[in-house]
Amino acid sequence: MRRAVRAAFRPGLWRRGPVLTVLALLLGLLMLGHAKIPNRIGNLGSLVETFLPWFGLFIPVLLAGAVWRRSASAVVALLLPVLVWLSLFGGLLGDKAHRGGDLTVVSQNVDADNPDPARTTRDLAASGADVLALVELTPQAMGTYEKDLAKAYPYRTVQGTVGLWSKLPLSDTRPIDIVNYGPLADTEPAAEKIASNRALRTTVATEHGPLTVYVAHLGSVRVNPRAGFWTASRNKGGQALGRAVAAGPGGRTVLLGDLNGTMDDRAFSGITAQLHSAQEVAGDGFGFTWPTKFPVARIDQILVRGVRPESSWVLPANGSDHLPVAAGIKW
Repeated sequence: MRRAVRAAFRPGLWRRGPVLTVLALLLGLLMLGHAKIPNRIGNLGSLVETFLPWFGLFIPVLLAGAVWRRSASAVVALLLPVLVWLSLFGGLLGDKAHRGGDLTVVSQNVDADNPDPARTTRDLAASGADVLALVELTPQAMGTYEKDLAKAYPYRTVQGTVGLWSKLPLSDTRPIDIVNYGPLADTEPAAEKIASNRALRTTVATEHGPLTVYVAHLGSVRVNPRAGFWTASRNKGGQALGRAVAAGPGGRTVLLGDLNGTMDDRAFSGITAQLHSAQEVAGDGFGFTWPTKFPVARIDQILVRGVRPESSWVLPANGSDHLPVAAGIKW
């Protein structure tokens, strides 16, 4: 025991690996203070928040370096990023799903360039969903979706490139303009406004009462050397969608769709202040959905208010470049 204590307090162990020690502390501070990273330069804050869970991969790398260098200070410093990561994402690691649920909802970006929409439709119809939201619909594939889903889903509404298929009656359907939004939008002539066909609101008649359902496909994001993390159209659409939810009927609400961002991103504060993620409440793991071949982020969302998520999961690939997401909700 004395030898172990003496070895642990040898000065050399604590002086080794100063660079590793600093890197470990910086990693922890980066994750701890991610909300303080400014967006003024290339939306750096939002970019970090989009891939925030993956920063945990640096921990075993730094640990391996600390062991190799026999640096006690670096090992101790790694406690900071470990604790921060666990506080942020530890709750996602366990399976929080429960059996049952009064209604099953499924959402997917079906991909405008989908080479086999018939396969996608077939797999979605077999999912057992009561309510099915699809985004990135195209005129070329619309006939396939309408034909193949008609038997299982007698009620449907399509507004531009987004649609909802349901086993239960729909009413009070209206489009939501998430494109022409902002202080300048009201001053533009109607002829110059961009077609708004990326979001809708409808009411599903359930045996427990009406359920307000939003379906949305926010603008794409890009990463390039000049603009950095370009999110202008997505952020504008997210603000418009948050305002529409706030002005909506209230009560039991579900938002389905491809938001082109994770719920850690500060850009969605107007939405997450009103709705919470079914995956965070009742999922198993991170539930990454994009891209299909190697999912790195959950940008396809099921958000709820006034109902309780009992389970949340990701369905297998079915031909799209996004994985479908599903949730069972209970009144």
